[in-house]
Amino acid sequence: MIIKKRIQITVLIILFTLSAVSMCQAKGKRKKTSLKKQALSHIDEMKDTLNQTAKQIWDFAELAMGEYKSAELLAKLLEDRGFKVERGVASVPTAFVATFGNGHPVIGILGEFDALPGLSQKAGVPEKQALEQGAPGHGCGHNLFGVAGAGAVIAAKEVMEKYNIKGTLKFFGCPAEETVEGKIYMARDGVFDGLDICLDWHPASKNQVSLGTSNALNNFEVTFHGHTAHAAGDPWNGRSALDAVELMNHGINYLREHVKPTVRIHYVIPEAGMAPNVVPDYARGWYYVRGKDRPEVEDVYARVLKIAEGAALMTGTKHEVRVNTGVYNYLKNRQVAKLLYKNLQWVGAPRFSEEEQNYAKKMQTFLGRKETGMSTVIEPFKEPEGYWGGGSTDAADISWLVPTASLNTACVPLDIPGHSWCVVSAVGSSVGYKGMQAAAKVLSAAAVEVLSNPAVVKRAQAEFKEKTKGFVYKSAIPKGQKPRMKDRESKN
Repeated sequence: MIIKKRIQITVLIILFTLSAVSMCQAKGKRKKTSLKKQALSHIDEMKDTLNQTAKQIWDFAELAMGEYKSAELLAKLLEDRGFKVERGVASVPTAFVATFGNGHPVIGILGEFDALPGLSQKAGVPEKQALEQGAPGHGCGHNLFGVAGAGAVIAAKEVMEKYNIKGTLKFFGCPAEETVEGKIYMARDGVFDGLDICLDWHPASKNQVSLGTSNALNNFEVTFHGHTAHAAGDPWNGRSALDAVELMNHGINYLREHVKPTVRIHYVIPEAGMAPNVVPDYARGWYYVRGKDRPEVEDVYARVLKIAEGAALMTGTKHEVRVNTGVYNYLKNRQVAKLLYKNLQWVGAPRFSEEEQNYAKKMQTFLGRKETGMSTVIEPFKEPEGYWGGGSTDAADISWLVPTASLNTACVPLDIPGHSWCVVSAVGSSVGYKGMQAAAKVLSAAAVEVLSNPAVVKRAQAEFKEKTKGFVYKSAIPKGQKPRMKDRESKN
């Protein structure tokens, strides 16, 4: 009888304990949801400010390493909202770090703001109409990128202040993503050291959190020096730098047959002589070598350098190589990706009006595409079916330094070409702003969740340490090399 009563009492204690734990968990969940909702309300309150800031950066349309106005506009926005801003980090005048708070977790959110050359386009116009012929345009949506990140850290900061939550928020103003440079100088000089977790996003045509990677890359220039001569009178006295560039490019094109399918090589000739009747003594080729990872890039890069040496020998010229930048493939952290995806589902996909959908469909009709409009669904969260590295990004280097993942929201119509006038039109209009607002909400909600749940960082760090075991980060940019900045007044 006594044993039976003891068992009953023990069962009651267990049930009471489980009930109490469940109630605490539910209470904790409600509190976390409440904090995230408050962050979202701050984004709504800042809607006009964020839209106006995105429009100003769209108007500036500054190229890589020349984003003086855009960087200062964002830095000032954060400074006015209580962030401590360090400008000109890593010897890059347009790079900055805005910080609020102290202690752990230390959460980083990335922002970009550079445009692309020759893509000028009128905003919100579904047909190709240049705003200023030949001028730059935001063909990748970076006028939205930095603004959404800034809005997210401001919203999270408001929640931290109100509830005296410990932790550190860092917004990184990152120039020159289009030339894959800004974050590389910042990473090389330790700007991202000390982060516990990093959140990234990019405007796109779909709402998703991808587990895919990107291509590693070396971006470099080869300059040849020869001797001038009269191209008809005494060409035998000349040594053509242009011949060297052309021979190098022929060698590269023959190399294409003997590299793996994951390799990509492309080039342009920015300088090739001044007049046909003068043997050029100076010519320069600009090259990208991409591959699925750093070892693959370095292998092909070494072979391309041998081709450059051969071209110099064949033409009797001298040559020099400058590595502008180089990046790793993106190391996605599944735990951080799950965090972003959960909050994307919670926030929901951006909603577009009938007028906005019609705008998107008119653009698709102009391009001869199917009229699918703007995406209003969230893509499934899954592993990619196979390797497809695609482009390259300097955000990839950060992913090898700290647990990182990236989010996309619909800011442009489905099935339109990237880096095109179509993107410029969309990201300067209400459809782009709605996608930006959604991204800001997801990032702010994710940041608040990290601040209120230390387990998120613990899981992300465990995965990161396992994936990077034995890895030592090495920047592709030589130590001491300074970035080549554009003139403050230069538009192109």
